[in-house]
Amino acid sequence: MWIDSFLEYLRLERNYSEKTVVSYGIDLREFEGYFKKADAEIDFTTVDADVVRNWVMHLMDEGRAATSVNRKLSTLRSFYRFILKKKVMAVNPMTKVVGPKKKKPLPSFVREKDMDRLLDGTSFAEGFEGCRDRLILEMFYATGMRLSELTGLMLDDVDCNQSQVRVTGKRNKQRVIPFGTELSTFIHGYIDARRLLLLEKGFQSKFFFISERNGAKMSDSKVRQIVQGYLGQVTTLRKKSPHVLRHSFATSMLNHRADLQSVKELLGHERLSTTEIYTHTTFEELKDMYNQAHPRAPKK
Repeated sequence: MWIDSFLEYLRLERNYSEKTVVSYGIDLREFEGYFKKADAEIDFTTVDADVVRNWVMHLMDEGRAATSVNRKLSTLRSFYRFILKKKVMAVNPMTKVVGPKKKKPLPSFVREKDMDRLLDGTSFAEGFEGCRDRLILEMFYATGMRLSELTGLMLDDVDCNQSQVRVTGKRNKQRVIPFGTELSTFIHGYIDARRLLLLEKGFQSKFFFISERNGAKMSDSKVRQIVQGYLGQVTTLRKKSPHVLRHSFATSMLNHRADLQSVKELLGHERLSTTEIYTHTTFEELKDMYNQAHPRAPKK
């Protein structure tokens, strides 16, 4: 009775497509079949929040995706709004029901051996562009900074004497990231090439990474284009963005036993939970851990 009335309401008053109406009907009959199996005395007007929550758990146990379960809950919410208008129920059973959260996808990252192949095996062009392109890749991978942080760097943010770079992150929060001698070498090479370019073209700029055309601040889109082109040489990842290099930095740090709190500070995360997503492990790590810890594993 209630299902048919609701579906008719969707067709005539809400002008829903027949495909949507059929989909709502399937969801409602599936829910009805569940609660009738649990207790034949229950009907749609006596359902409470616990019945709905148990159905959600049942669906998840069956392996239904969170998006699918949330769509079914959306159907129930619309249905019970309709019933409440008929004044046959005083309490909406959906009020305190929360759907399952969608799982966040694990961050994509480039494996260390592929990054080594890119940075050590690539022949970068001579002159300013080659120096700049290499430093962009090296700096992303060595510091884990965001794209906007890299393009926003000013010349005096990079301090080779102290081996540190000052970045301005989200909400203008600043942090200092240390770097090693190898990156320092590439920075010196780029600064020399940058100085020559500015002298030759008569430009002036306080930005660290600049365009070779006019000496202006380098655009985010240009950096994305550079990173995508080089990453395409060593990985088949669908995403080949600067953020993948940030993920690669975090993964490499954790692989080499850096503690989570330190990585959080380097990345500029506000919450540790954000950094924890990087604690996924590669197969090589698992194999290494097994060989170290299991008593029957082959020892080197």
